[in-house]
Amino acid sequence: MSVSFVHGLENVVVSETEISFLDTEIEKIVIRGLDLIELSSTYSYLDIVHLLLEGELPNETERLILQKELSEKQSIPEELLQVFSIFSPDYHPMDAQRTGVSILANYDDQLDDNSVATNKQRAYQLLAQLPTLTATSYRILNNQEVISPLKELSYSANFLYMITGNIPSEEEEKIFDKSLLLYSEHEMPNSTFAARVIASTNSDLYSSLTGAVGSLKGNLHGGANEAVMHLLNEAGDVKNFETILYKKLQNKEKIMGFGHRVYMKKMDPRAEIMKQSLASLCRHDGDYTLLEMCEAGETIMREEKGLYPNLDYYAAPVYWKLNIPIPLYTPIFFCSRTAGLSAHVIEQHDNNRIFRPRVNYIGKQYK
Repeated sequence: MSVSFVHGLENVVVSETEISFLDTEIEKIVIRGLDLIELSSTYSYLDIVHLLLEGELPNETERLILQKELSEKQSIPEELLQVFSIFSPDYHPMDAQRTGVSILANYDDQLDDNSVATNKQRAYQLLAQLPTLTATSYRILNNQEVISPLKELSYSANFLYMITGNIPSEEEEKIFDKSLLLYSEHEMPNSTFAARVIASTNSDLYSSLTGAVGSLKGNLHGGANEAVMHLLNEAGDVKNFETILYKKLQNKEKIMGFGHRVYMKKMDPRAEIMKQSLASLCRHDGDYTLLEMCEAGETIMREEKGLYPNLDYYAAPVYWKLNIPIPLYTPIFFCSRTAGLSAHVIEQHDNNRIFRPRVNYIGKQYK
């Protein structure tokens, strides 16, 4: 039997969906028929959560109900704190997050129910708990005092507060919320595909999300933002950054934060918004070093390789300016993407066919 083969499944359509689409012809990130970039100028992350899970943007009453619901469900089981305390100090927060999501399944007494209604409630529960789980696990791993959530803060402000220990300013809250919105959903990247493949076996949402965490941990996907910040810190200033980039290019090394399987001929539109956010934070503290370094790198990569920044390239210095520890960059990505991942798992369960692809055999000949 002849089987077609495309390396990395590039441009291979693997599913039909009503959730999102990257329309490269008109350069739009379409979420339920709406442009995510346009939405980012006037809507919040929780608005996009509602759009992804309910199919439409919320009205003011629905927005307040969602905020209240998530605020009331932020706490995590005490047993999780005990589990985090036995991890070694060098345990990556992504590993702690993966373990934590898996353990939360133990507290779901409807685990075998994959109906749309139950999965939605499960998704909201996880969206509420994941910021607490993520911030708490990191602080325990680093022998820091655990910070309990404050119900009076917004979803994004509270997340940032539990990480840093400081109540964010209005500008900081807005920028962090925008980053969550931009990371919330992006069609069919590796982690979403992994989640849908797992869900296609009729496995539960926790299993699907645990698999997605594993996918995001890799530096070719979610881990790229951490690599970008390490590179910026290694350089320290524009001149050194340029020298490092030219040396890496000469050695044919991969430079994280540039290029995208979908955005081939221009900058990721989400990156442009984070670039503007970085400029805003630089104006606030008067230090433009990171912005100047990133702009210099952007020019070099465009001229030398024809590559453009993706979201991770500018999200990394934004998170640094917000005093977020580097090891939490990718876990935050996962927290925000849980909205989109859950929507995909719900859709997969609701109209399922198990994924069972074939291979192109290139091994030893046989009779």
